[in-house]
Amino acid sequence: MQRFSLPMALVLAAFWTNPVLADSRTDAVRRLFLERFPGTKVESVGKAPVAGLYELIIDGKIYYVDEAVKHVFDGVSIEAQTKKNLTEERVAELSAIKFDELPLGLAVKQVRGSGKRVVAVFTDPNCPYCRQAEKELAKLTDVTLYHFLYPILSSESVQKAKAVWCAADQAKAWNDMMLSGIAPKTAGSCDTPIDKVVDFGRRKRISGTPTLFFQSGKRIVGAVSVAELQKNMDVPALSRR
Repeated sequence: MQRFSLPMALVLAAFWTNPVLADSRTDAVRRLFLERFPGTKVESVGKAPVAGLYELIIDGKIYYVDEAVKHVFDGVSIEAQTKKNLTEERVAELSAIKFDELPLGLAVKQVRGSGKRVVAVFTDPNCPYCRQAEKELAKLTDVTLYHFLYPILSSESVQKAKAVWCAADQAKAWNDMMLSGIAPKTAGSCDTPIDKVVDFGRRKRISGTPTLFFQSGKRIVGAVSVAELQKNMDVPALSRR
């Protein structure tokens, strides 16, 4: 077997660690992938947590490929020693949104107690899981809740959302409807920000309700227990991005 001299070994080491060369490899992976899957919108390409693999983000979903793009892996990467789901962690990182980047002025705001902790919820009036989520949210104290009316299930959802927004007391109208089944008495004929909320949600790939955002930037889809809510509210605000 041919042996490399020390200078050659150093050159090879530089090749594998040089960020410019690393960028050229990711560019090559992108090019090869698009040759095999033309027309695909690849949002980003980077090194995967597994040696020899690259991470591709396509329509918000993670795929893995080898450097020659001979194989594409659609699944999760789990670190054997720690049992951590590396793909799940990466998805959470990609879907995070800094809390102050949310259009909070378009939400129904409720303040309880000191209001020092915050939770934002994208919710549909006709969503049964949203009703379940409201029962848990109702148990929180010292919290500010931002309910984004996100009626994506039906035209009836839109009418109910408009009626809540047009109510004299929006928070009460929302709580009465979701917790007690009392429909708002307003006609919902005022100007509402619902179209803007739906547009924002689609751009941020909010495809299910309820979707919750915490001060940390973390996104959770679905109803969760009050214990899970408390745990996530105690995580510090997202400082990156």
